[in-house]
Amino acid sequence: MNKAELIDKIATDAGLSKVDAKRALDAFVGATTEELKKKDGRVSLVGFGSFTVAKRAARTGRNPKNGDAIEIAAKNVVRFKTGSDLADAIN
Repeated sequence: MNKAELIDKIATDAGLSKVDAKRALDAFVGATTEELKKKDGRVSLVGFGSFTVAKRAARTGRNPKNGDAIEIAAKNVVRFKTGSDLADAIN
């Protein structure tokens, strides 16, 4: 499902116009992004899951084209852990 399909589904299920559904989705994405940018940012949706930020350490990798060693810089990555309701729904 892409963003347009998600907007259509939200609009249909919630009885909203597509414009209002897009605004709601964009607001959710923006609020989640802002919270995760904070030092200990975390977004938790009970039953669905939680988004957190983890630090990935610098490491040495391999260039697949020629096999040379390359240094991969440290960076922050977003992690998602499913909630129990979502995990139960897909299993």
